[in-house]
Amino acid sequence: MEHLHDIPPALNAVLPRLLARARRLADSPSDADDLVQETALKLWQSLRKGTEIEDLDRYAMTVLRNQARQRWRSDRPTDPLEEESAAVPPVAPARIACSELAAAVERLPDTQAALIHMIAGGETSPAALAERTGLPVGTVMSRLARARSKLRAEMGITQKAPVSDLF
Repeated sequence: MEHLHDIPPALNAVLPRLLARARRLADSPSDADDLVQETALKLWQSLRKGTEIEDLDRYAMTVLRNQARQRWRSDRPTDPLEEESAAVPPVAPARIACSELAAAVERLPDTQAALIHMIAGGETSPAALAERTGLPVGTVMSRLARARSKLRAEMGITQKAPVSDLF
């Protein structure tokens, strides 16, 4: 097995020029180093096989240029990310809708807003709401119906549309 010190002197002599040229061809210093390594490996393999190379410097530059072109071809441009192709739906519209809804709840009469806040807190039973407020169940239900109707009108949602239309 050959060692690194067995590299032909002609190949060692061309490496600095290869690196200078690779820096002009590559996007970053690390890419330039990679190009030089790949080129040097190909050159060394050719020399070990006994390939007759008349002008090693010119041959090395041609191999380097071909390696760079091969990389450029393999770097396929990517399409810009479209909103429809996003893996996660955007959260901004939902946050804006929630903010607008909270502001609309605050504009309700206090008696209706208090019931809506209780529902938002997790209480959904009209009987439990009536018990907590001391109001008759019918009054709770009518206040909730009026509050929901006002909220739908203010948010621009039709009576039968689901709440998900907010988003």
